[in-house]
Amino acid sequence: MDNWKITFGGKPMTLVGKHLAAGDRAPLFEVIDQNLQPVSLTQYKDKTVVISVFPSVDTSVCALQNIRFNREATKLDGDVAILSLSVDLPFAQKRFCAAENIDNVYVYSDYRDLDFGMKYGFVIKELRLLSRGVVVIDKKGLIRYIEYVPEVTHEPDYEAALKVVRELK
Repeated sequence: MDNWKITFGGKPMTLVGKHLAAGDRAPLFEVIDQNLQPVSLTQYKDKTVVISVFPSVDTSVCALQNIRFNREATKLDGDVAILSLSVDLPFAQKRFCAAENIDNVYVYSDYRDLDFGMKYGFVIKELRLLSRGVVVIDKKGLIRYIEYVPEVTHEPDYEAALKVVRELK
């Protein structure tokens, strides 16, 4: 298991799990949907997958990230799926999606097992939350872009991730 440092509001934090890079095979993972059903990455095997990772729907930056990717999803082909992952309970995610009209991305929870978080290295050890970042996986299951945002209170580099998605056509 890898450990490395990020900051959250200027406070040092430790990310745990497997640190991945572009070119790595995307590990399979299972998360929970808003109906408490398991969802696997394998369900998106024929699509380019964008994974938007964030700590909690109840923070302003996380809300902005979800709203932005929801808007961007309308501009992408049907062969692109955007998954939005946090450890929020599915009930909170459902409430947030209804309030913000989030209906173009798939919002899932990693609360139960931190399966995604540990396999992709996004778990903040001190808080048991996911850090902020973006992962782009091509149709062959390879990571083509990954960003671990070094200061969790900052938004990810949307344009860099979306540029990779557009290049994968």
